[in-house]
Amino acid sequence: METVTTLNLPYDIYGIDNPVNFVDLNNKLFCTFTTLEALDDLVNSLTHSYTIMYNKIFVLEVKDNNEYVLTYNIEMANIAHIPENTILVHRKKESNTLYTINALNELIKKLNGGIVDTRYQIDWQHYRNTILLTQQNELRQLKTKIYKIIEL
Repeated sequence: METVTTLNLPYDIYGIDNPVNFVDLNNKLFCTFTTLEALDDLVNSLTHSYTIMYNKIFVLEVKDNNEYVLTYNIEMANIAHIPENTILVHRKKESNTLYTINALNELIKKLNGGIVDTRYQIDWQHYRNTILLTQQNELRQLKTKIYKIIEL
């Protein structure tokens, strides 16, 4: 059986594929997928190419495979291009859940009998330390743990 990784897969990239949406990036969280071998080079590239807000990069390990995820904020005025293998995510602080808007809609549909209702209350504790993504219109949940926090 072929191992499927997150890298280079067509996850929803809400807001990134259309440059018009760049004005809405001020407080958006970026999520870049990488391997352990490429981690140091990626951090070096990010810190030389962008001003990282809050001077922190969080490195998460995806528990089910050999992938790592860097999460960070970039100053809006500093964006010339979006790094490869990067998506925009939102975060629920109380459960440390990262999610895309498309994944949130798919989760609500799954939990609410196929109906997307923006008033639907999600118990975020069920998704603690998880990244919620869509891949080929399917909800995917990646369980994570903190690998390290890089202070810049």
